[in-house]
Amino acid sequence: PALLAAPAPLPLLNPDKYRLFHALERLLFTLAAQAPLLVVVEDIHWSDDASLDFLLHLAQRLADQPVLLLLTYRAEDERPSLAQFLLASNRGRLADELGLRPLTPAQVEVMLRAIFEQQRLVSAEFLEVVCALTEGNPFFIEEVLNSLLTAGDIFMQDGAWHRKPVPQLRIPHSLQVAVKQRTAAFSSDTRHLMELAAVTGRRFNFGLLQDLTGLAEPVLLQHLKQLLAAQIIVEETGEDYAFRHALTREAVYSSLLLRERQQHHRRLAEILERRPGPAGSRVAELAHHYYQGGEWEKALAYTQQAGDRARAMHAPREAAAFYTRALEAAEHLGRLPSAELCRARGQAHETIGEFEQARADYERALPLAQKLADRRAEWQCLVDLGFLWAAQDYVRAGGYFRQALELARAQDDPLLLAHSLNRLGNWHANLDQPQEALQYHSEALAIFDTLGDRPGRAETLDLLGIASAMAGDLTASLGHYQQAVGLFEELDDRRGLASSLAVMGESCSSYLMDAVAAAPLTLTAAAAHASRALEIARQIGWRSGEAYALVVLSICSGSLGRQEQAQEQARGALELAAEIDHHQWMAYAHIAHGLAYQSVLAFAAAVEHFAQALALARDINSPYWIGVAAGLLASSFVHTNELEQAATLVDPGEGVQTPLHTFTQKLAAAARVELYLSEGNLAAAQAESSRLLTVVLPPELHADHALLSAPRLLKLHGD
Repeated sequence: PALLAAPAPLPLLNPDKYRLFHALERLLFTLAAQAPLLVVVEDIHWSDDASLDFLLHLAQRLADQPVLLLLTYRAEDERPSLAQFLLASNRGRLADELGLRPLTPAQVEVMLRAIFEQQRLVSAEFLEVVCALTEGNPFFIEEVLNSLLTAGDIFMQDGAWHRKPVPQLRIPHSLQVAVKQRTAAFSSDTRHLMELAAVTGRRFNFGLLQDLTGLAEPVLLQHLKQLLAAQIIVEETGEDYAFRHALTREAVYSSLLLRERQQHHRRLAEILERRPGPAGSRVAELAHHYYQGGEWEKALAYTQQAGDRARAMHAPREAAAFYTRALEAAEHLGRLPSAELCRARGQAHETIGEFEQARADYERALPLAQKLADRRAEWQCLVDLGFLWAAQDYVRAGGYFRQALELARAQDDPLLLAHSLNRLGNWHANLDQPQEALQYHSEALAIFDTLGDRPGRAETLDLLGIASAMAGDLTASLGHYQQAVGLFEELDDRRGLASSLAVMGESCSSYLMDAVAAAPLTLTAAAAHASRALEIARQIGWRSGEAYALVVLSICSGSLGRQEQAQEQARGALELAAEIDHHQWMAYAHIAHGLAYQSVLAFAAAVEHFAQALALARDINSPYWIGVAAGLLASSFVHTNELEQAATLVDPGEGVQTPLHTFTQKLAAAARVELYLSEGNLAAAQAESSRLLTVVLPPELHADHALLSAPRLLKLHGD
């Protein structure tokens, strides 16, 4: 306060600004003499002329002072006085300018998790909408969230944040006010043009605006110049323009009455439909505008086409949105939707991990197919439901697969029969019955070979690979997958390719497979297969495939000694699987976590994860996953000296000898050897170890291959 005191009192209403500038300068420099000083002034685009004059005055005197002056502004809100300030600063070489890029989707997610204090991943749908609308601008993100909170679309319940379904986020009131202020001086014609552009979309074309307005080029250019000067739009090319921000466009669009919007959308759709060139390239635009315009007949046709195109291009979330609009259009027309349309949306929902929505679609499609006596569509609905339930409950999945097989036999259709055999075979594999599974798949392969059906052959080889791995024969599994990968690549089936590559990554001598004979595949090669599977799954938006590939990659990373990376990948897989409610991959992710802890001798932590995996495996009624989790949990119990708990999981009792046909049976036998050694029952340990060794590493196995296989089993036998 003393520093601000002037020899004569400054008049309150008409201060001598330069005396005030010097007083403020002395205050800052006095503080800087005590310790280096950082002065931050935010949002100088709102500053008045006097404040900008002071900041320039201060900047000119900082050369020999330990003061850093940090100013922030938004370039799109640059006014003439701010432009002059920036020009003077640059001319005097007083400042360095750092442009801040928009936040990436990953950074937006971090920001959202920090704001809501959540550890879980933000849902992909919510993140996608927030990113599209705010374009990674932190200020806009905060404004949008405040708007949602005020409207009650985001709310706290039972100590956790929840949200209502948000198909389109509300536009913050503060932004609507700002846009109104900025456009208040526009003529009615310019404002009308801006509204038409907003109906067109974030980006719009000069020629299309001409068609919409009928204005001559010079007149249209004058209106566009006003919008450019007001920082509403930017020029991208000579023909193309865009709203500077998606939120600005949304604010203009939301100011229109519903009837006005519909009228503009219909007019725009009609113009687009008449334009020369392939209509297929404009299907998504036509679908959008006819739907928003309430032209339901054309909306139904174009939205279904747009959904099919999006699904073919591996954009499942976009496909689901188009199919939803197609179903709404059918409802407006008073028509029953087709079973195929319901199925298509169900498949899109399933791909992005929305179980309940997919289930509702498939269950809606099934009676529609039955009503029309369309047996092929009915069969497909049964298979779809079986596939879907395989992630949640194998008992229910099996019921649908058996119905599909009966229907295929009744139809005397060899193609449907082969696909049904594959589905039931894979179901048996997950019941830990790989020998039965191999029989079903072999029968299916013979049918596909007879029909010359290459996609069917690729699918069957993939399933034979899974069944062989579950039987503990990793060499046979690798051979099947090498053939399947080649076929999937030829067919450009990226989902099949991602699946096969991921399972190939399991065929090596990882710390999951260290009690069986591994395939001749290095850990490095296996990790490369899993990485490629992960990349493809992300490209096509296949979220359960992404979770699965992450688990396999985690197991490869941990087996290569990269424990921190393994834990991070397992954590990512678990969060993703939990978000899409995929219990099978949640169980597998816990197994990957447990293996990573077990490998660094953190057995208590491993027990926690294996126990959670076992509980999830029991929830989905999968004997295979129950067997894997139980065998690994028993081994960790031995190391934590909880021998009774281990015995409960794997010891069949005195005099009982269990078979060693499957991977899970071999895993349990290895845990039993550890248990018997810990109990001091050396005779039982030696007998079980010898029996297991004979099955896993028979004499006919090539010596070099044997040396690379079953390290855990060899170590136990040595003990």
